[in-house]
Amino acid sequence: MAGEDRETQTKGLRLLGILDVQNTPCAREAILHGAGGSVAAGLLYFLATSRVKRSFDVGFAGFMVTTLGSWFYCRMNNAKLRVQQRLIQEGIKNKVAYEGTVMDPTKKGKQVSICPSCL
Repeated sequence: MAGEDRETQTKGLRLLGILDVQNTPCAREAILHGAGGSVAAGLLYFLATSRVKRSFDVGFAGFMVTTLGSWFYCRMNNAKLRVQQRLIQEGIKNKVAYEGTVMDPTKKGKQVSICPSCL
């Protein structure tokens, strides 16, 4: 019984058996935003027209649009954040490598050329 619990915990929650919601970045938030968008779109359309079937269709479309929009927005922000983190890490590596040398970018004062004969 303990083995089954451990297996369920490592497997994670799967949506329709395809998407591992717990381990996929942005999946949980996108699904929750989509659920809210579908309720809002369907309910507003129903209040405006009183057509049940069409309200369901509009709600489903609202779910798809809101989920995909939220998914792509979150993924783009994550990608931008990873690029910024990579640039900062490279900058820190360069600072550590060049610290105390003539190529130290933080040194103030006169510029020291690497090639004195190039002047």
